[in-house]
Amino acid sequence: MYKNFDVCGMGPPSSGALTVNQILGMVENIKLEKRSKDDPITWQLIAEASRLAFADRGQYIADPAYFDVPSGLLDKNYLSARSQLISAGLANKNVSFGTPPNLTQSNLVSGNSPEQASTTHFVIVDKQGNIVSMTSTIENAFGSRLMVKGFLLNNELTDFSFLPKNNGMLVANRVEAGKRPRSSMAPTLVFTTNDAGEQRPLLALGSPGGSRIINFVASALIRILDWNENLQVAFDSPHIMNRFGTMELEEDTSAANWSESFQKMGYPTSVQDINSGLHGVLFHESGLFGAADKRREGTVMGR
Repeated sequence: MYKNFDVCGMGPPSSGALTVNQILGMVENIKLEKRSKDDPITWQLIAEASRLAFADRGQYIADPAYFDVPSGLLDKNYLSARSQLISAGLANKNVSFGTPPNLTQSNLVSGNSPEQASTTHFVIVDKQGNIVSMTSTIENAFGSRLMVKGFLLNNELTDFSFLPKNNGMLVANRVEAGKRPRSSMAPTLVFTTNDAGEQRPLLALGSPGGSRIINFVASALIRILDWNENLQVAFDSPHIMNRFGTMELEEDTSAANWSESFQKMGYPTSVQDINSGLHGVLFHESGLFGAADKRREGTVMGR
């Protein structure tokens, strides 16, 4: 639940929905709707929430058939406490995972999973009102480079941690027989409730992009739900994100102009090509509105 919206996605071993909702849960305490989207400090606050969420992601999210993912990762009080670690205009020098409620396995350490960005996404709504938000990946271009009966086999082993242990402690997302690797796919459905207590769909969206998917989706949700941006405008807006300490800014956009501002806050910065592929449908009483990220080859169709 983000404000009055139900933000729904797939559970582990995908880390997408949990991490997106952790980011939203932390920034909910910051009241972004009262802040300017054109202020670098606003995006610094979002970036710090992302860093904290990614720290929890690296420590606690793995295949739940093999690891007891803490149910308290989305606890409101826990996320409120995590948000207290965020200081406006100042980079946190020591971001670490937290201790969520209902934690049953604590003798763990974060691993190293070099997730690739070879993913696709689409959203479909049919005339009966059925909704599909689907993300698919074979991990790395052409997957494992092996084709069987017309299908390329995936290379998803790279989504596991390359090291099963670190300093003698086990990694939750280590390779084990039959285990599903952690992904960052975040196909998302957002629902709202009317005055009569009836729940209805408001938004369906998602994106390709490796672990950056989480930031693409979270930023789009913030732009749409907090600042009432048009769906296409939200998708086309410059990317500003931080997963592991470096402020990543999309080149050839206004975001790149804030590099010096972020450096003064204490962040290393990287201005680079950031190729998202957001697709989505917004449900409105006057009809359906679709949008596709102009950075890729997606398009909007309807009849």
